[in-house]
Amino acid sequence: MTTDGTLESRLSYDAMFSGIIGQDYDMLKQLSPLATEMSRLVGIAVSEYSAAAALNVVELGGGTGITTLSILTARDAVSVFSIDNEPTMQRQAKTNLQQWVDDGRLVFCDDDALNALKNLADNSVDIVASAYTLHNFIDTYRRDVIGEIFRVLKPGGRFINGDRYALDDMAKHTRLIQQEVSRYFSVLIGAAKLDLLEHWIVHLFSDESENHVMRESTALQQLREAGFSGINLSHRVEVNALVTAAKPVAISSGG
Repeated sequence: MTTDGTLESRLSYDAMFSGIIGQDYDMLKQLSPLATEMSRLVGIAVSEYSAAAALNVVELGGGTGITTLSILTARDAVSVFSIDNEPTMQRQAKTNLQQWVDDGRLVFCDDDALNALKNLADNSVDIVASAYTLHNFIDTYRRDVIGEIFRVLKPGGRFINGDRYALDDMAKHTRLIQQEVSRYFSVLIGAAKLDLLEHWIVHLFSDESENHVMRESTALQQLREAGFSGINLSHRVEVNALVTAAKPVAISSGG
């Protein structure tokens, strides 16, 4: 652990989330500690965006509000349009984050990601951010979502995604998934949450299926094909990584 304030930042972050998100955050930390770290990193990436003006951020897959809160607290002048078509989790987010709704900084959308993006204007969004959402999409749907993200971003806008990016080394990737499954069993059997264990195992099988898995090389190529530049994958730990990409300020017309 570094001594440059990183530990203090993480402790402060955990305290903030435990107070607002509560049990959801605490359980996620046990099951997938790297997932909560990715939410924190998404917020940091938003805070580091160079635009001086107020930022409008579209969040894909807000869930119970863990990443949403990280984005909202990244800077004072950030407003979030949070998209999630899973009603149970979005109801929790609305309860958890009512303060930001009341302040006019957070709006919820219950449409699916692709349709919600299609309803946004060209070149209208500073940042599209997400954590652990895109890997859930079928690969063809994901490709369409990436294309819409590129369209709605302003020139110079950013795509920020903390997510499961499968390793190209499939043998190593499989070993990491085996370790992940072992952790699920250890945590959830110890907590007597066998129904939740079943849910996570079934979900993991979906994540790893051929038409869902978001392989690193393929995912980055997909961003290049959509027109993004400055594509960067960082902070990889196991199958988790942060990916950022920019919409070029000047789009080449070719020829």
